[in-house]
Amino acid sequence: MAYITNTLANLAQQSALTSITGGNIIMIVVALVFLYLAIAKGFEPLLLVPIAFGMLLVNIYPDIMASPEDGGTGGLLHYFYILDELGILPSLIFMGVGAMTDFGPLIANPMSFLLGAAAQFGVYMAYLMAVLLGFNGKAAAAISIIGGADGPTSIFLAGRMGQTEYLGAIAVAAYSYMSLVPIIQPPIMKALTSEKERKIKMAQLRPVSKIEKILFPIIVTIVVCLILPTTAPLVGMLMLGNLFRESGVVHQLTETASNALMYIVVILLGTSVGASTSAEAFLRADTLKIVLLGLIAFAFGTAGGVVLGKIMSKATGGKVNPLIGAAGVSAVPMSARVAQKVGAEADPTNFLLMHAMGPNVAGVIGTAVAAGTFMAIFGIK
Repeated sequence: MAYITNTLANLAQQSALTSITGGNIIMIVVALVFLYLAIAKGFEPLLLVPIAFGMLLVNIYPDIMASPEDGGTGGLLHYFYILDELGILPSLIFMGVGAMTDFGPLIANPMSFLLGAAAQFGVYMAYLMAVLLGFNGKAAAAISIIGGADGPTSIFLAGRMGQTEYLGAIAVAAYSYMSLVPIIQPPIMKALTSEKERKIKMAQLRPVSKIEKILFPIIVTIVVCLILPTTAPLVGMLMLGNLFRESGVVHQLTETASNALMYIVVILLGTSVGASTSAEAFLRADTLKIVLLGLIAFAFGTAGGVVLGKIMSKATGGKVNPLIGAAGVSAVPMSARVAQKVGAEADPTNFLLMHAMGPNVAGVIGTAVAAGTFMAIFGIK
């Protein structure tokens, strides 16, 4: 009888019900909300499902993120998380994005680079605001990249800057805003443009030759990485993936990078990022500041792209639809689709998707360059 009693007592002590806190319950509810948004509403499910499930796991069983230094062998997701800190998983995501993306619209319209650069305005605005709110320079830099709506770059920079205490909040904010692009961007785009501007039809892009598509990733890698070597892990992997795609001689590598490897990395990165949001690490004032800064940065980034689009429209005599400037953030291809949707609402015969893909791809490169610039400023190699 005593054996049975002791066994039951031990089982009860091992139950998570004896150690769960109010904070854990709040985070479990947040995880369930994210799962609902991903599954029922279709908000970026490939990202939100693993992130939300990682959040759920760590707040039920915190030891799943335990470090070996805490005793024992370490938790499963701790080892996934190390790949985030080292920048390995974000860099592999970039390779997959490069393998999936056609850079033709950017090559056909080099002015798109300007729109991608303008959309980085939100990044630098958020950096200044984060410093004013009391974050140190490195933390402010890591937080500011949320303005580019670029989750992998946000994670990469937070890890390289040694700001892992904020990594969970930064990643969740970045990926949340990426998934909410269709909700956040349209009101800003409509507020800054007239119906006449939204109806502007752009001339068809010129055909881009195969040799141009092959040379582009090589030239961009040489130029950007010579000027800012710190961008090599992100820009280099992005361009390598695109070279796989455009070279036409490594179909197996293209298929692997854009499908199997990409999805494996998303699983590892998403669950480990979600698992960094334990109640103790996430439920604090700094998290609220990061979420608000991210929203402000994303709004300013969208506005910066649209405003430059308006200027370009005036300068070209109405040949540029300002809506494509909003696609200058890094959410590929979501923000380009939003530009298409808003344009089609004004005129159902208006097709802006391919025009918007140019700034969209430029935004990916621009956000990576912004991250490399911050690393260079702070002497991070």
